[in-house]
Amino acid sequence: FVGAGGVESINLSHFIGAVYGMENMMGRSANPLRAILNYASERYLQTELDLWYILTVMGTNKESGDLEMRGFYIGNDIECYTLACELSLQINFTILDRPLKKVVVYLDGDEFHSTWLGNKSIYRTRMAIADGGEVIVLAPGVREFGEDAEIDRLIRKYGYVGTPKVLEAMKDNPELEQNLSAVAHLIHGSSEGRFRVKYCPGHLTREEIEGVGFQYGDLADMSKRYDPAKLKDGWNHVSVGDGVDAEASTEEIFYISNPALGLWALKSRFEDGTASKNESTIDNPLSTSSTQCATDGSGGVGGWAKPSSADIK
Repeated sequence: FVGAGGVESINLSHFIGAVYGMENMMGRSANPLRAILNYASERYLQTELDLWYILTVMGTNKESGDLEMRGFYIGNDIECYTLACELSLQINFTILDRPLKKVVVYLDGDEFHSTWLGNKSIYRTRMAIADGGEVIVLAPGVREFGEDAEIDRLIRKYGYVGTPKVLEAMKDNPELEQNLSAVAHLIHGSSEGRFRVKYCPGHLTREEIEGVGFQYGDLADMSKRYDPAKLKDGWNHVSVGDGVDAEASTEEIFYISNPALGLWALKSRFEDGTASKNESTIDNPLSTSSTQCATDGSGGVGGWAKPSSADIK
C-alpha cells in the first residue's frame, strides 16, 4: 500500500530497503520490509478502508520485442501481491550461471532523462556483476541527476559514494536526514567499489558525471562500439581493435535493452542472498576508489553494515 501511504511512508520504505541491502530484497517477495508493510496494512488499513490492489506483470514478447501484459491481479489482501510476485519471477527474472564481466545497458531517450530513473541499470544488474566488472550505461536522454531540483542538488552534492559514506553524511547533515528518498537513491546507485560504472550521457558533461562518483564515457564512441541496433538482449560478441587477430578482436558482453523490465542475478548469489567476494572470475578485482567505500554488510555489495549489539538501544 506504499503508493497510498503518502510521501513519508514512500521515502521511509525506500530507505529501509536500501539499508537492509538490495541484494537481500530484490526478487524476494518475503523480506523484513514487506513484513512491516503487511503488518501496517493488516493493523491499520484493512479494518478502516475498503482498499483494493491492482497489480500488473509486464514482459517482452521474445518474437516481436513488444512489451505486453502477462498478468493482471486484483485483490484486497496479500495473496494478490504473492501471486503477482510468483509470475514476475518467471517473466522478469534472469538467473545466470556465471558472473557478468561487462554489461552494456541502453536507456531509451524518451523514457530515461535522469540517473534517478536510469540507475535501474545499476541496481537491477548488481547481483549478476563480477567483482571488478563494468557496467556501461548508454544514456542518450539523460540530462540531469534528480527528477526535481532539490533531489538533483543533493545528488550532485553528496554523490554515489557507497553506503557507509552516505549514512555518515546523513548523520551529519539534516538536509539528507530529512530526505530519506535521496539517501536510499544514493545507496542504490553505488557500486560500493566492487565494480565500475561508466555513464555515457547525452546531455551531462564529464565533470558532472565524475563529480557524483561515476566514470564518464563518450556517448558517440561507446554507441559506435556497442551499437544498440546490432545487439540482442543477453550475451553478445562485439568486434574490437583492427580485426587482424579474430580471437583478440572480439569481446564478450551482456546487453540489456531496458533495465526496467527485469532483474538479473548470479544463481549462487540469489540462492544464499549474498555476493561472495570469491565468486569473481576477475584475477585482479577492482580496488576501492577514493569515492567508493565497500562494506561487509549484505555481502559487501551495497548493504548496511549491521551495528553491534552495543549500538542498538
